[in-house]
Amino acid sequence: MITVLAVHFAVAAVAPFLFRKFRRNSFYALAAVPAGSFVWLLLQRDAVYQGAAGQASAAPPSPGGAVTEILPWIPELKIELAFRMDALAWIMSLLVLGVGALVLVYCARYFKNKDSNLGGFGAQLLAFAGAMFGLVTADDLLLMFIFWELTTVLSYLLIGYARTRLSARRSALQALMVTTAGGLAMLVGLIILGFSAGTYRISAILEQAPELAGGPAAGAVAAAVVLILIGAVTKSALIPFHFWLPGAMAAPTPVSAYLHAAAMVKAGVYLVARLAPGFAETAYWLPMVLVLGLATMLVGGYRALRQTDIKLILAYGTVSQLGFLTMVVGLGKPDAALAGLALLLAHGLFKATLFLVVGIIDHQSGTRDLRKLSGVYKSSRALAVVAAIGAASMAGIPPLAGFVAKESVFEAFVHYGTSPDAAGQPNPWGLVVLAGLVLGSILTFAYSARFMWGAFAAKPGIEPTPFKAIKPSFLAAPALLSLLTIVYGLWPAPVDEWIQPYAAEFVHDGGDPASAAGHLALWHGFTPALGLTAITFVLGVAMFYGRNLVARGQSLVPAWVDGDRAYQVAIGALDDVAVWVTGRTQRGSLFFYLAVILTVAVVLPLTALIIAGKPLPDGLYFIDPNSPLQLVAGAGIVIGALAAVRANKRFLAVLMVSVTGYGIALMFALQGAPDLALTQMLVETIILVAFVLAMRSLPAELRDRTGGKYRVIRVIIGVAFGVTMIFVAIYAMGARIATPVSLEFPRLAYEGGGGLNVVNVTLVDIRAWDTFGEISVLALAATGVASLIFVKGRGDGIRSSSSVAEGTVGRRSVAGQSSRDSAALALTRKFAASTRDAWLVAGRTMAPERRSIIFEVVTRLVFHSMVVFSIYLLLAGHNLPGGGFAGGLMAGLALTIRYLAGGRFELREATPVGAGTLLGIGLATAAASGVVPLLLGGQVFQSAIIELWMPVFGDIKFVTSTIFDIGVYIVVVGLVLDVLRSLGAEIDEHFEERPAGETEGQEPDGVPAETTGRGKA
Repeated sequence: MITVLAVHFAVAAVAPFLFRKFRRNSFYALAAVPAGSFVWLLLQRDAVYQGAAGQASAAPPSPGGAVTEILPWIPELKIELAFRMDALAWIMSLLVLGVGALVLVYCARYFKNKDSNLGGFGAQLLAFAGAMFGLVTADDLLLMFIFWELTTVLSYLLIGYARTRLSARRSALQALMVTTAGGLAMLVGLIILGFSAGTYRISAILEQAPELAGGPAAGAVAAAVVLILIGAVTKSALIPFHFWLPGAMAAPTPVSAYLHAAAMVKAGVYLVARLAPGFAETAYWLPMVLVLGLATMLVGGYRALRQTDIKLILAYGTVSQLGFLTMVVGLGKPDAALAGLALLLAHGLFKATLFLVVGIIDHQSGTRDLRKLSGVYKSSRALAVVAAIGAASMAGIPPLAGFVAKESVFEAFVHYGTSPDAAGQPNPWGLVVLAGLVLGSILTFAYSARFMWGAFAAKPGIEPTPFKAIKPSFLAAPALLSLLTIVYGLWPAPVDEWIQPYAAEFVHDGGDPASAAGHLALWHGFTPALGLTAITFVLGVAMFYGRNLVARGQSLVPAWVDGDRAYQVAIGALDDVAVWVTGRTQRGSLFFYLAVILTVAVVLPLTALIIAGKPLPDGLYFIDPNSPLQLVAGAGIVIGALAAVRANKRFLAVLMVSVTGYGIALMFALQGAPDLALTQMLVETIILVAFVLAMRSLPAELRDRTGGKYRVIRVIIGVAFGVTMIFVAIYAMGARIATPVSLEFPRLAYEGGGGLNVVNVTLVDIRAWDTFGEISVLALAATGVASLIFVKGRGDGIRSSSSVAEGTVGRRSVAGQSSRDSAALALTRKFAASTRDAWLVAGRTMAPERRSIIFEVVTRLVFHSMVVFSIYLLLAGHNLPGGGFAGGLMAGLALTIRYLAGGRFELREATPVGAGTLLGIGLATAAASGVVPLLLGGQVFQSAIIELWMPVFGDIKFVTSTIFDIGVYIVVVGLVLDVLRSLGAEIDEHFEERPAGETEGQEPDGVPAETTGRGKA
């Protein structure tokens, strides 16, 4: 099963490449995947129905006959890749794989080579087949939910295939919202059910279902079942969520034939069938299943008789049949279980046939409107015969599959309606349901006849519809499905044999499954069910011939009785509320936003502390007696904060904020945290540089400050927030009742991580996943900063032009850029002692007032030392203060100094590798350090300690987590470089250019005036 899934998704991934080569014929290659899986499924029949044979080696024999495959995934959460192929899953897989293969074959003739995005469509359709197969075979609740949501997303993409049409986009979004809302409710129910059972294995939950439904957690289980049924109801388009399915007919016809007849909408029916053996006796099961199912059957049939689009007739007919199916499989009786699965198979055959026929009619005639279609049966009698078989089966006419299945349904509900209830009293509601079932079947017969009349009949006063000849390959898929419908009707014994093991799950106390469930047969004799069938035929024919009278009656129903309209009104009201709330909260005022956030952060914790009423912890002190210097550091932090508030210059305000940061770094150092102190100091320095660079585009003075009453409010909120956080921290530190997990970190760091620096080992080994997420965020942040500054690219390249005399000037070229930068560098290199070692010569491109000879000399002295020291911090950080983050910041500061000394040209000279490239290399290095151990049989991000002896160096201990740290180092350097190029070099260039794009002070020879000292800096 896992192999089948892997093949489906793997081929779906490469499908777009196939379509580039073979166009629409690639559908045949895609069809081979579910077709091959279908053959594999048939070969698994004996293993599924006989028990242990053929099971995965890692799984124990499954009782009752089933094939299981289990692969551990997240053991801590009890989540496994657990798959189980029993009778129900095997029958559902027959539909999913068999109909899927035929629909893909049909697509090869339905679409044209010129149709756009066929590759994406084919990939999505094949992936959907794989997701449905995973859904019906999953034996884990959460795994099933993953496949459930995969089908939702893929159906959204498939329904919206014609993305240029508003109706397709609207219908796709509607289907997504409705089914996703139901899926979220279902997820809550699945979690409650799994928690109550102590396992998420579906087979295990069903085994203990009687204890769960009658035990102390019965209420929670009943609520979980209701939530799960809500998910099933939305997925299978039952009332009140039935409206999304007819809207989804905006999808191409192959999608309708597969998703909305044979596969996706059956997911809800499958879920009901899966849980019915264990939970059909719970409190709310039958009321929900029978009431919603019967209402859906009647409403769908009624609406089908109003449609003039033959595809919508089938769509509302599908809604009706889904309600019918839900009633039958949810009744919780062995005979109903047998009839339900029989009807499910028959429905998949005849409804897929009819949808594919509609696609052919639309494809060959250009219309689906029954008011325009006339005499189509004369143009293609073969198509009419195929459609007639499907429609007759849908109407329940013998000797077809629909008749066999519907007879069994009638038998089951006659037995249910005439049998006494659990208290021995007559069951009047059973007779009401039976009467509704007959009425729904009459409607089914009527709209089946309406479909055939509308699609094929010659209508008076309407010209015969032009109809192109149908190629046999186009008709092959529906013809084969109709043939299977006939075979099933004439020879139902194999289907009966397939379903009996599932029906046996409803038989308790050692009863005979066969006698309880009965058998599928074409002829059961003269029974009450046969009489109900006869009534259905007579009244169905009468309703069809009295269609004009029926239409006049339907016209009297008010137009506001419409589920889709109710949905639109609800969504419109939600939009209005959102606009109202947004208009009153998103006011564009930073003061308002911060006031709301900080007020909530003050009120909620204080309220919780007051309600708790706990005293302050013991042992509080204002200053650590062992470190009186904390008072000095604290005073500096307070003074810096107050000075930042009172500063009237932007630079002074930022500088004072940095004072508070450096004070916190001193606090870390005094508390014995040199790693944190070093990192805090480096981070504060980088942030200071970034702020100063960015503020060059802003006025020097701080104007338009909030004053008056708002100043008092700001002070009150700020002080209240600070005091609240102090008390929250005090209570939090005093609330610990368990031994801190961090006490084990020193031992884990040395024994497991091979290092003495607990902080660094924690970052690169113990909590490597956290660090990998953080550096990923850093890369995203850098990309965000660059995207705000640069229009195209990151500005990594050195500008070049053919007008530059020396061909060695431009190391990298950016298309469309001027030769200004390259010309400047070409000139400055002439002054270098050696063109191979042109170091810090770009300072000559700066205006004299911006140059500092002393700064350039100091940079020459410290740059290389800082780079070497950054590498030392990187390599020594596993045992001493440092690490990849601190080392990367140190290297970034070295680049910052070089940029400040030499300007943007020198920055490009210093970093021949672009910032984006560095970020990618760093992430790839960190990811590789996590993946390689997995490939070698270990766990993700598992470290190995390698001890060896080398000449000169002696004994060496190398820990592979250092490779991860190297990735962190490279990412941080890339981040700093991105900030320097975005907030430094790019803004420099903006200052040098006029608003119209001309450079100020441009000399005739193309060298900028800054070189000669006559331009603006």
